[in-house]
Amino acid sequence: MAASGASASASDDVPTYEYIDINTKPFHVGTFEKFWKESLNPKYYSFQDVDQETEDEEFAAEIGILPETVNELKVTCSKDTLRCHPENQPPDTDVVPADPGLITLRMKKRRQDYKETLIRDSTSRQDFYATELEGLGIGKRPADLQDMVPEGEIILNVNVLFPILHERFKYFRARQTLHVLGSHRLTDLRDAICCLSDLQVSGEFSQTPDIAPEFISKDLFKSAFFFLEGIFYNDMRYPECKDLSQTIREWGESHNFPTFQTAKMEDTRFRDLRIKVGYPYLYCHQGDCEHVVIITDIRLAHRDDCLDQKLYPLLTYKHRMVCRKCGVCNLYISRWITTNDSFAPTDPCLFCEICFRMLHYDTKGNKLGQFLAFPYVDAGAFN
Repeated sequence: MAASGASASASDDVPTYEYIDINTKPFHVGTFEKFWKESLNPKYYSFQDVDQETEDEEFAAEIGILPETVNELKVTCSKDTLRCHPENQPPDTDVVPADPGLITLRMKKRRQDYKETLIRDSTSRQDFYATELEGLGIGKRPADLQDMVPEGEIILNVNVLFPILHERFKYFRARQTLHVLGSHRLTDLRDAICCLSDLQVSGEFSQTPDIAPEFISKDLFKSAFFFLEGIFYNDMRYPECKDLSQTIREWGESHNFPTFQTAKMEDTRFRDLRIKVGYPYLYCHQGDCEHVVIITDIRLAHRDDCLDQKLYPLLTYKHRMVCRKCGVCNLYISRWITTNDSFAPTDPCLFCEICFRMLHYDTKGNKLGQFLAFPYVDAGAFN
């Protein structure tokens, strides 16, 4: 973590804790990056592979031991010495002796006995795929060297929480975790954030269900802003973009709040920001869809990171959502939602494409009865 080990009397551009184990005081990202590279030996953040013999010699010199001792440690601590079975005959790890001596085995045995008493024993997909995305980018290098991440580039870990409209969550939950580079602009993060409100299709299509909508909400309503340390960073890349923060700033002035500053999102890079690590910030789009954004870590890139610039902002975690099935067949993913519908068992009601057509239109495609139909975007379809 960027803030660990820093003293309270350090420079304002070196992160120190404001609230212990919660967030740091504000610091300038670019200046902190500069201090970091001035303090570290370039070999520590170099992407070049180090020869094993050279690495052993440097390790022996740093620890203050003889090279022979290093070789002895490598043999003693080798994984081969920990194997208690032939390599071609791996044991069944689920089988635990009846009276194991190791505490870890006793705990595993107790857990197994407890699981046998449960009616349902299954691993959730969320836990199973929690680190899947993060593992895909480890050590990946670009085909073209021009796309290589520069040595000494800074990487920020950003958590994007579910929008505040999701009232069913009783605790904070991250929707996405992304890695962004210090050279990225705020608009790069804004474009990488996936939210269902951006993918919704506006309009009622009960009369013309075969006409595919040409635009999604993100194409029609392009305005958005980040609120970081008292500054509104507005997305003004397109002529139709509006300053969504204007209403807030006018309200603040009328209530004697300090004057908030504004800046363009597309002109601001992450290394230009003055932020706190671990502090909740605001991302607002689609008028009133608000997300809490937390920068949880800042560090220098190393050789085991994904080194392809084109893959950044790099998605390392995405919460897997439950699919909403059709309210009639309960088999297929919902594509339509209807209201004031006499054919539906509930109001509103979700329908898959097949059930929606069969219940609401005749063989010639003519509408039956009175109802309102809206395209439905299922969150589980993007897992």
